Amino acid sequence: MRILITGGAGFLGSHLCERLLNEGHEVICLDNFFTGRKRNIAHLLGNPYFELVRHDVTEPFKFEIDQVYNLACPASPPHYQHNPIKTTKTSVMGAIHCLGLAKRVKARAFQASTSEVYGDPEIHPQTEDYKGSVNPIGIRACYDEGKRCAETLFFDYHRQNGVDIRVVRIFNTYGPRMLPDDGRVVSNFIVQALRGEDLTIYGDGTQTRSFCYVDDLIEGFVRLMNHPELTGPVNIGNPGEFTMLELAELVLKKVGGKSKLTFMPLPGDDPKQRQPDITLAKESLGWEPKVSLEAGLEPTVEYFRTLLAEG
Repeated sequence: MRILITGGAGFLGSHLCERLLNEGHEVICLDNFFTGRKRNIAHLLGNPYFELVRHDVTEPFKFEIDQVYNLACPASPPHYQHNPIKTTKTSVMGAIHCLGLAKRVKARAFQASTSEVYGDPEIHPQTEDYKGSVNPIGIRACYDEGKRCAETLFFDYHRQNGVDIRVVRIFNTYGPRMLPDDGRVVSNFIVQALRGEDLTIYGDGTQTRSFCYVDDLIEGFVRLMNHPELTGPVNIGNPGEFTMLELAELVLKKVGGKSKLTFMPLPGDDPKQRQPDITLAKESLGWEPKVSLEAGLEPTVEYFRTLLAEG
């Protein structure tokens, strides 16, 4: 197949490009390099089935394709809060342009949504039918509400225009090619530990997250995209729950050194718990994560070790 990936040079997008090329597909990688990096896809540039296009999804684009994965959007708080209006436009206009393309060429359209649509959840773990508890005027709203609106557009294009859609809700994911300055807890802890700095914990460290290794996540993507009828939304993530203190201890164990823990106030609208209910993914896709947090941290630490050594 001929497959378009928006945000294809990003952390998740580059792994998806690799996976689809390995399966023998033609891949068009679309990215404006706001948070994507050429180094993430440099090793693919020599592949005759790979095409790189520099483009911003807030502007229209036209391709002849069979599938489109819409991954374009900064996904970490420092990046999406850097220009919140642009973040909302990227989610909303990006979805409109992907769906318009899919409608024209009769392609299947995949939306990389997020567990952030659940906000600071009042139920635990989160199932796909939970409506969420989001602050529409908070500092995270540009991302949370942008992604919620993108889901709305996907389902309205599906109902009104018959566009073939798939929607996944991504829970915390980590692995090689994360940005060292993305403000996410796994990369923060690893980079701080490798630099011999103290690890910064926000709040008291008892808030929990569930961490999914990138290879497991991409497997979930591909299974949902190629499911004959399931539109989603489907939670894809690792239901194993860890406190920030437990994660910090694991990272220190992997990296070594003498880093200690320092505590800072919790940022606004930061959810206290985040854990996916993956019953639907298990039953409909036969998917569940295979890589433990301890196993996934090994290649992630090595990636950052190499990256920091290169300066």
